[in-house]
Amino acid sequence: MNVLSIDIGGTKFQVSMVTENGEILKTSKCLTPKSIDAEVLYGSLESLIIPYLEHYTFEVVGVGCGGPMAREGELVSPLNIAGWRDFPLKSRLKELVGREVFIDNDAKAITLAELYFGAGRGRSDFVGMVVSTGVGAGIVADGHLIDGRSWNAGHIGHVQVVPEGHLCACGARGCLEAEISGLSTQKILGVSADQAPVDWMRHSGDLLARAVASSAALLDFDSVFVGGSVALGYGSPFFESANLALQKYARLDFLEKLEIFPTSLGADFASLSGAAVALYRL
Repeated sequence: MNVLSIDIGGTKFQVSMVTENGEILKTSKCLTPKSIDAEVLYGSLESLIIPYLEHYTFEVVGVGCGGPMAREGELVSPLNIAGWRDFPLKSRLKELVGREVFIDNDAKAITLAELYFGAGRGRSDFVGMVVSTGVGAGIVADGHLIDGRSWNAGHIGHVQVVPEGHLCACGARGCLEAEISGLSTQKILGVSADQAPVDWMRHSGDLLARAVASSAALLDFDSVFVGGSVALGYGSPFFESANLALQKYARLDFLEKLEIFPTSLGADFASLSGAAVALYRL
């Protein structure tokens, strides 16, 4: 079975053809339009999808999209895509492709990709994270993805890590996303995340550890797999700092083995995320 896998983020749109075994047959991407016109944004996504309709056979569509969103992704309102507020993404895609469409938060999607194709296989309790334009997470507990009452469980980017810190897109201050995301780094430092100094990478890792330690104390998981262009771009300084900081923040005995890892999926995580959403929901 083939899956049309779609990744929708504040920086780029990506479409891939993926087999149920995780083989990536083709990938296309474009920068997310800066427009606040919802149809301009959708038109850009549609132009990526149409060639797949013409040249590939697939049975289902899986989408990872920035949140928040209504249950099952019927309406999406990504904080980092200002032109989409209560945008009916699911119905528009079903109309375009004529197949079943499953949509979930992009961070929940990468978590499912770890569960199906990566280091999450065989694990019952772990978290997958994205640190990119924004910051999000998905939570696997007792082998199942936690959806939450409104389908929005896992918004670790809105755990507050700096009292009265920088203003977040959600309206609060000091959220993890407001302090370490790609957009926030640009605002705070005046340079893009790929130009951030090493001290900032370490600082970001420390703040990530604060949010992870608090979440782990609440949910009792022992592993966190982090993807996203910012986290993976920072590399060792970020992950080493995060794990060192856990020794300060995760002090309960049952958190002794808590550890933060780069995603095991490497650069393929975005392509595999939507596919995993479709496979899980099926």
